[in-house]
Amino acid sequence: MVRVAAVQLAPSVTEPSTNRARAVAAIEEALSGGADIVVLPELTTSGYVFETVDEVRAVAIRPDDELLAEWSRLAATRPRAVIVGGFAELGADGALYNSAAIVDGTGVRAVYRKAHLWDREKLFFTPGSEAPPVVETAHGLLGTMICFDLEFPEWTRIAALLGTEILAVPTNWPHMERPEGERVAEVQIGLATARINRMAIVCADRTGVERGVAWNEGTSVISADGWLVAEVGAGSGIAYADLDPALSRDKTLSDLSDAFGDRRTDLYERFTPHPGAR
Repeated sequence: MVRVAAVQLAPSVTEPSTNRARAVAAIEEALSGGADIVVLPELTTSGYVFETVDEVRAVAIRPDDELLAEWSRLAATRPRAVIVGGFAELGADGALYNSAAIVDGTGVRAVYRKAHLWDREKLFFTPGSEAPPVVETAHGLLGTMICFDLEFPEWTRIAALLGTEILAVPTNWPHMERPEGERVAEVQIGLATARINRMAIVCADRTGVERGVAWNEGTSVISADGWLVAEVGAGSGIAYADLDPALSRDKTLSDLSDAFGDRRTDLYERFTPHPGAR
């Protein structure tokens, strides 16, 4: 079994040093709690509600920044620990990306750039164009994507087909009204995505109010069969759960049914509209 920790924090664009300290404290707490994999929210290091490109550029970092090196040192304090968290990235090309890093005690293992930008993110960031990375760890094949990416079934299916056993999703889900008693819509999407792909998903959402924007506080851990096994609820906190990566490797649904083996790719290709088709 793999012990995962999904962290819910309240970063702010006006408090970069505080963001760093809160992330470090949360990582330390999660590792002390026995976590093998720690997942932090989207844009943990910078906050989310930017007003100008200059604001983003002032807090954007490169993957070799000391901040991520600090996460690596923390990961090294627990054998084979892995940390996944979001940050504003300054690319070598000078562009700004909404990114997530997979970090262990050896350093940065992979960086993913959010492919599907939500709303005003398009004013500040360049969308990524690479598939979700899948990193071999001591705890199974770990993949990552960010927030709105989870709402595109083509993208999550790609991650599953690449072998992802645990999908880490740093996210900032803005608060949306919902009927009383209903779960956060994005959490429901996570549950369905896990179930149809037989792939565990760990979503680290945020809390707080930043420049008038409130958040869904939807931090949750979802098993490979699509059940919610841990959540934080309101406020800052950490959701812990034990996941079995082997369940994500088994795509059978019954003796004669298989989530991947029963796919009709011949039909999908035939009926998928080509670019320019109406």
